Amino acid sequence: MKKFAILPALLLASCGFRPLYGEGGATQQSARSEMSQIFVDRISNRGGQLLRLALQEDLGSDDGAIPQKYTLSVSRNVGIDAVDIHKDNTSGRMRANASAHWRLYTVADQPQLLAEGDASLLDGYTTTFQQYFAQSLNMEALDARISKNLAGQISEQLAAWFTSHVTPAQRNKPVVPEYFDPNAMPSRNGQPMQKAGPDGFPAAATGRTDIGIDDE
Repeated sequence: MKKFAILPALLLASCGFRPLYGEGGATQQSARSEMSQIFVDRISNRGGQLLRLALQEDLGSDDGAIPQKYTLSVSRNVGIDAVDIHKDNTSGRMRANASAHWRLYTVADQPQLLAEGDASLLDGYTTTFQQYFAQSLNMEALDARISKNLAGQISEQLAAWFTSHVTPAQRNKPVVPEYFDPNAMPSRNGQPMQKAGPDGFPAAATGRTDIGIDDE
């Protein structure tokens, strides 16, 4: 049975597969060394601070005030949707659509853009409107999970770039449909429109709000 267990590993090795954080390879060691020299730029808001701390931990970089070799700029966006709508118009669950866009620059008088990429995820929590303390804990835990998971995706993409220098794939901006906003008053330009969100529905249909929008 042990021979059969070893066979998949041998097949992967023959195809040139190498663990991204594997030991013993000069390329992997060089990538880890380069990643530790990345200065993570400030990200506004509490969620941005959590994301920055998570990135520093994943990259192995310190909080030096002066960037030395690379600067990582990250913008973070979190949209909250109210789902599981009850008859009394309350929501039983909140769904979070989180995304981040990162750019890696050199440290120079005229910084050069080396690579950029995107990270995204879905998360959520069950609402407890009658228990305010528990609700606050749910929101804080959600923010922490989002920051940690986004940081993990960004760190993996950076490690892949330092290993192969292949630019990560970027999301193409989709054509976003628009719908009439039933809650807005008509103007001379006609009825105001509302764009659909990541789930394909406008905010008026889901009770969506946007939080934690961090501009670069």
